[in-house]
Amino acid sequence: MPAAINFSDRPAHPAYSQAMEVKAPSRTLYISGQVGAGADGVVPPGVGEQARIAVANLNAVLAEAGMSNADLAKLTIYLTDPADLPAFFAGAAGTLPSPPPAITLLIVQGLSDPALKVEIEAIAAA
Repeated sequence: MPAAINFSDRPAHPAYSQAMEVKAPSRTLYISGQVGAGADGVVPPGVGEQARIAVANLNAVLAEAGMSNADLAKLTIYLTDPADLPAFFAGAAGTLPSPPPAITLLIVQGLSDPALKVEIEAIAAA
């Protein structure tokens, strides 16, 4: 299971860890970008709902691999609009483990479908 590493001279950030250490030997899972489309292919218009679905899709992949979100070491989050950041965090609230994994958030021009506003890729280790 990954272990958080944060600056020793300041409090841990509530939304991400500075680093996650995975001690060998471990099993590593690289998860392709999960988007805010449901199993039926429907993409809701709001980024909060897309975030909720993307995290649910991520958790489903983890479960298929016999893992949970506690095994997340790294997330890369792609958003298409910086103004959507508060709605993204509201939609994803309560879905990440504590301590949270290392996270990189990028604002991109677009995703594979113009209706998509969020995509999350991950690395998990157990």
